[in-house]
Parts: sequence; structure tokens; C-alpha cells
Amino acid sequence: MLELFILMMERVGLIILLAFLLVNVSYFKKVLLSRNKLSSKLQLIVVFGVFTFIANLTGVEILNNQIIPSNILTNIASDTSIANTRTLAIGVSGIVGGPFVGVGVGILAGVHRMLQGSANSFFYIPSSIIVGFLSGSLGNRLSKRGQFPTPTQGALVGVCMELIQMFFVMLFSGNSLNHGVELVKLIAFPMIILNSVGNFIFLSILTITLKQEEQAKAVQTHDVLDLAAQTLPYFREGLHEHSSLEAAKIIKHYTKVSAISITDTHQILAHVGAGSDHHIRDIEVITELSKNVLRTGQMSIVHHKEAIGCSHPDCPLKAAIVIPLIVQQRIVGTLKMYFTDASQLTHVEEQLAEGLGSIFSSQIGLGEAEVQSKLLKDAEIKSLQAQVNPHFFFNAINTISALMRRDTEKARELLLQLSAYFRGNLQGARHTLISLKQELLQVDAYLSLEQARFPNRFDVQFEIEDQIENVLVPPYAVQILIENTIKHAFGTRRTDNKVLVEIFTFEKKCHISVSDNGVGISEDKLKILGKKPVTSEKGTGTALENLAKRLSNLFGSEGEFKVTNQPAGGTNFRLVFPIHTDESKNSQERND
Repeated sequence: MLELFILMMERVGLIILLAFLLVNVSYFKKVLLSRNKLSSKLQLIVVFGVFTFIANLTGVEILNNQIIPSNILTNIASDTSIANTRTLAIGVSGIVGGPFVGVGVGILAGVHRMLQGSANSFFYIPSSIIVGFLSGSLGNRLSKRGQFPTPTQGALVGVCMELIQMFFVMLFSGNSLNHGVELVKLIAFPMIILNSVGNFIFLSILTITLKQEEQAKAVQTHDVLDLAAQTLPYFREGLHEHSSLEAAKIIKHYTKVSAISITDTHQILAHVGAGSDHHIRDIEVITELSKNVLRTGQMSIVHHKEAIGCSHPDCPLKAAIVIPLIVQQRIVGTLKMYFTDASQLTHVEEQLAEGLGSIFSSQIGLGEAEVQSKLLKDAEIKSLQAQVNPHFFFNAINTISALMRRDTEKARELLLQLSAYFRGNLQGARHTLISLKQELLQVDAYLSLEQARFPNRFDVQFEIEDQIENVLVPPYAVQILIENTIKHAFGTRRTDNKVLVEIFTFEKKCHISVSDNGVGISEDKLKILGKKPVTSEKGTGTALENLAKRLSNLFGSEGEFKVTNQPAGGTNFRLVFPIHTDESKNSQERND
């Protein structure tokens, strides 16, 4: 028995080799990790089936309870039995691949074992199928969240499977039950022990390696998150030379590949690393590999220099992964990861590349969405600006027409003011923000025209902080507040109508305040001003709603529109928004 135990230990080494192949050879590892796919199951049946054949051929031959020295067992006499690791291979296949794989391997192993001997060996087929099915079922039951059973659980399954095989051997081998019992006495202990030990070792190698890979993935995930955070500002800009070059530098630093290249649909935008002497930006996409990815939209992986398709004779690039960058089902470019040593391109790099392609595509898409959103918002703001009190022009023209009969010089001045007002409106229609200086010129033109219509009825005073003329404000912001006050604040009162306009900065925000000494606003209207139209005898209140919407669109929660009644009488309108100047606006537009 000791001699058989030692000989069988040598055979267990085959299973250890199988475990090594499955977890260290990238092809087999990919099959193992995708074992739920039918194609992977079929490949696992072939791989484990080959090892059961080897187990049958390298078994230990036994005749009359004596070990017979032999090499390859291609043909076994009817009165001869063999001890081998076939059941171990079948059991492991079931644990790893499930009942389908276990039964498939069991059929192959049983048929091959029968072909080695005679028709008397037919019982190996059903016994092998049962072992494969039960080990697969137990393996599925013991597995958790796509993982494998623990080595200890695998060892227990191995004991059970070998006991089943021993039961069949005892009943059907030899010419009598006594012969079967004697054979089982000889081989049962070493085969049961080694079968459980083999399962334990196999699953230990499997779980340890996969845990190490999971740990490596966790570290890699952390790096990928850092990488994504650093590339986001550049890919949001879109695919152009500057953003692609900066992003490529960051990607190469984190991925440690030999070279990174980024293209749009027709030319290289950036290439960092090996081969940068001839993979030059601004030239047409030069490799057939890249052209194929742009054409099909499918990630491509090559492990040979020739497959890359670079025509340069001294190109050092030996392997590559090319990932399409897809935004809204539209290919916008490619990300290429190059290797000067083909062995560096592993399954981990393939998974990383696929993930990065998705992340970068999303980042580019986010940038495009932001641009579209900004364009839509600008269009909405300009649409709102175009709605600003068009009947004011008709009133101004009527006033000028009346003055022309009695004061042509005054009419001429007002025409010039109206012209200035028109020019201001054209600027306001083109821009979402204008300088305070431009806005005040617009206000001055407006007040000149209104004072001509209602001489000496209103006293408008300005208190403006020094040196803030370059602060940017929404077009018509000050004018609308003054216009609203003149129209609604004083009712029918013709004298002592005072308006105070204050413009200053405080805590990095611009404050525009327009106060009056008028009759105030009722509480029910005060609550909805700036939120919805307010019907009155002289208007609908849409101008204030319009202004509040523009403020919100431009500045979000940082833009405030406030209306309050003053204790001494009258109303105060206040706009508060972040300070922007021409310089800061240009900087922001570059970042956007």
C-alpha cells in the first residue's frame, strides 16, 4: 500500500500542473474566469478531458493485488485493474465548471477507460458521469458569488467522489465480489487520501492566485480612479492636440506601458513613449490596426509587430491594444496602448484597457454634453434678452417725434441716445454678460429718453463703488430694475419720487441694489415677484421673471434675486452674483 501511495503521489503532480496552467497561462485563465459561457465550458471539458486521458494512460497497473511495473497503459487485460487520478480530474472539473463540465469530462474519461480494457470496464462510464455530476452540483452549491469552494470543502468533495468510485469498483471489477473487495482494500486508502489532497492543493493554488489578482485589481482600481480624476479636465475639452497630449502623459504614467497614442478619426493627436520619433501627431493614422478599429468599433489586441502594421523598419513596438472611443454610438477616435515586450500584454492589461476606453469615452461624452448644455443655456438667455420691453422703442420714437415740432436740438440729442440704446441692445443680444460700464451707458440712454417723456418726475441717484466698471453683469440688469421702479413704485404721485441705485462688491460678489420711496408692494405679490408673471395696470411683471431666470441660468445657486419692502416705505430690489471680469470670463471659457 505504501508503494502504491508513493506512485499515486507522482500522478497527483499532473493535477498540480493543471492548476498551474489554469491560473498562470492567460488563455486558460480567461477561459476559467468566463466559465459560465458555453464556449468556455466546452473548452474546459477538452482541457480536463485531456488530463483524464493522461491519468488513465499513466495509472498504476494491478494484477492479483500486486503492482505491475508499466509505462503507458494503452491496453489493459480484462483481469487487470489500474489505480489512477482520473476521478480526481473529473471531480475537479465538476467543482470548477459545474455539472455540465463534470458530466462532459466524466463521459470522456469513462469511455476512454473502457476502451483501454474490455467490455467488463463499461461500469466506468456511469460511475464517471455520476462523479462529474455530483461534484459539479456540490461545487455550485458551495460556491459563493462566482467564487470557488474553499480548499477544505474541495477536499471533502474529493473524499465523497472517490468513495463513489470505490463502490463501483467493488461491485463490478473482477469476476466476483470478493475480488472487488480485496482490490478496494488495496487501493481505497491511498486513492481517497490523494484525491482529497489533490482537490485541496488544486483549489488552494486557484484561490490564492485569484485572491492575489483581486488584490492587484483593488490597487489598480485605486490607480484608475486617480487616473480618471486627472484626465477628466482634459477629455472634457474634447479630442484635440493639447488635451490629448496631456491626457496621454497621465495615462502612460499610471499604466506603465511603453507608449500611449490618442487619435481622432483621421490623425494622430498625441503619442507619448516608444516610437514617438515616427508616430508623430498631426500626421494621418498610420497603422492598419488603428484603421480597422475605427472602421469596426471593436477593441483589437495584437501580440506581434507585424500585426500592428507600422511601416517604419525600426519601430520598437511589438504588441498593442487599440480601444475605440465611442460617444453616443459614434466613434470619435482611439486610445492605443503599446508594448515593446509582447509578454507584458496580459489579461490584466486587456481588462484595464477596456475599462479605460469606457471611462474616457464617457469623459469625452460628458464634455460634449456640457458644451451642448452651455449652448442651449446661452440660447435661452439670449432669447430672454430679446424679450426685454420692445414697446419702449415705440414710446421713445413717439416722444422724439413730438419734440421735433418744438425743440429740434433736444430731439436730435434723444435720437443719439436712442441710437446708443440700440447699440447697447445689439451687444446685449450677442453676449450673456457685459461690463458694468456698458450697462450704465445703456441705463443713461434709457433715463435720458424717459426723462424727456416725464420731465422732472423722477430723481435717480447713483452710488457706485470706484474701479468696478469692468465687473461683468447680465445685460439690462440695472435698466430693468430702474424701469420697473419708475413704472410701478410711485403710483400716480408726480413729485418727490426718488430712486437710489447702489452698485458695490462684497465678499467676492457684486451687489446691485435699487431702492425707492414709493408705495411698496403687497405681501401676496412680493412672494411671487421674479418667480412668475405679476399682472398689474401697467404691465405683467415678466421682465423681473425674465431677469431672475437669466440670473439663475448664469450663476446657479450663487445668483440671488431679492425683493423686500423697506421699513420707512418703498421697495428694495437686490441682485447678488459672483464677480466676473473680462479676464476671469476668458479664463473660464478656456476651462470649459
